[in-house]
Amino acid sequence: MKMSWLDIRGLGEAKEAILQEALHYRVEAVVADDPADFAELPPTLSKVLLPQGEKLPEDFGDATIVVVDPARHGATTAELALRHPGVEFGRFVEIVDAATLEDACESARTERWSLLLFRDPTKIPLEIVIAAAARSTGSLITVAGDVEEAEIIFGVLEHGSDGVMMAPAAVGETAKLKAAAQADTPQLELVRLKVTATAHVGMGERACVDTCTYFREDEGILVGSHSKGMILCVSETHPLPYMPTRPFRVNAGAIHSYTLSKDERTNYLSELQSGSKVMAVDVKGNTRLVTVGRVKIESRPLISIDAVAPDGRTVNLILQDDWHVRVLGPDGVVLNSTELKPGDTVLGYLPSEDRHVGYPIDEFCLEK
Repeated sequence: MKMSWLDIRGLGEAKEAILQEALHYRVEAVVADDPADFAELPPTLSKVLLPQGEKLPEDFGDATIVVVDPARHGATTAELALRHPGVEFGRFVEIVDAATLEDACESARTERWSLLLFRDPTKIPLEIVIAAAARSTGSLITVAGDVEEAEIIFGVLEHGSDGVMMAPAAVGETAKLKAAAQADTPQLELVRLKVTATAHVGMGERACVDTCTYFREDEGILVGSHSKGMILCVSETHPLPYMPTRPFRVNAGAIHSYTLSKDERTNYLSELQSGSKVMAVDVKGNTRLVTVGRVKIESRPLISIDAVAPDGRTVNLILQDDWHVRVLGPDGVVLNSTELKPGDTVLGYLPSEDRHVGYPIDEFCLEK
């Protein structure tokens, strides 16, 4: 779980409303420069004191973590911990050049908490610090200017910073920061579906989803004609006789089809575009979000595949009618769509909720 630290310094009149939002969305910590700001906060919230002056305050109040700059405050975190055994200490580092980058790496390796402010927009210095902290037990908190930057920071080097500190510009941004911190995708329970029928259904438009990511051989995206049943379509990672592999692509299905995206929301293949997110899924149900680079929609002959789940629920998928378009079976078996026949087993997913504009909703909805 990534941490959200809310910086309330200098918020002015909006401070109280933003604090209430922070409590509602259960951010991990509130950051202030005055211990008095912690007086009314509940014990479930970490209270981070970030002193601004040259001298540390005599009393840390209810602060649970105090972040200091040893060069400015004249004391190391180890010295302060001896004087204040009930308080955790962290180190603040502002990275502006090679020397301060090395300071940040040293802090990441040795400190319980490292609060990092990168002045340059490039994320390469953060990558270096994350790599330096690979075997550390401490936590890296990186300052973000806005939610969009926070999302990037959480994903740097696939590991990301352990947390982000951000000063919200308005009410509502705390909720967005917390959502960005919780962007891990869920484990899905895939089921074995028995093919019951296939049919050549003529011409139509199908979508190839080209992503900005290499898929693994046992990975693809879930696609289906109905929101309550999808089949796992494999990427073009497996060799073909007439063309090179394209491990970033899933020949996904007809344009009306659903696929899963962020927050388990469904999207039509037809509405995906550059920058959209889709959920990559492997045969064990592990998931991750990948970014769409482009969607190619072209007119092709189509094949319809019907399948049934062990509980009797039915699933339909319409694909390009060509043997090189494939789906996945148990244990990652690759199955050519045109060779599927009744009795074959494919992997799929059965969402329990109906959908309204892609969002899960508990209502009556008949799809056929």
